[in-house]
Amino acid sequence: MFVKLLVIFTLVPVFELFLLIEVGRVLGTAQTVLLIIATGIAGAWLARTQGIDTLKKIQAQTAQGQMPAGSMIDGMIIFVGGLLLLTPGFCTDLLGFSCLVPLTRSLWRQAIVVWLEKQLRQGTLTIRRF
Repeated sequence: MFVKLLVIFTLVPVFELFLLIEVGRVLGTAQTVLLIIATGIAGAWLARTQGIDTLKKIQAQTAQGQMPAGSMIDGMIIFVGGLLLLTPGFCTDLLGFSCLVPLTRSLWRQAIVVWLEKQLRQGTLTIRRF
């Protein structure tokens, strides 16, 4: 786990910084900054609209007496995507947008469901009720 956190908190920012410098060298500083701002605005709008749609689905499913498990996972993925878009950098933006676009978000949801099922089968994940 330490190695994964080390990679996330050191190597990813270093790579993002390198990429930002290279893009700034090619496009220019002003255009690079505008591109970062534009992806932030687009990401905030997409996270808001997708989040509201998902909240409406959760409410509708709950009103029908259904368990909104898939929609809850979607909500989590949308939240993570929004956080990734707040982080300056192109790789995190691409990952964030992949969490917000419904087509790719469904792929993330499938991967998370498979991972959760595997963890439950192995007994490494426990669900506690209070």
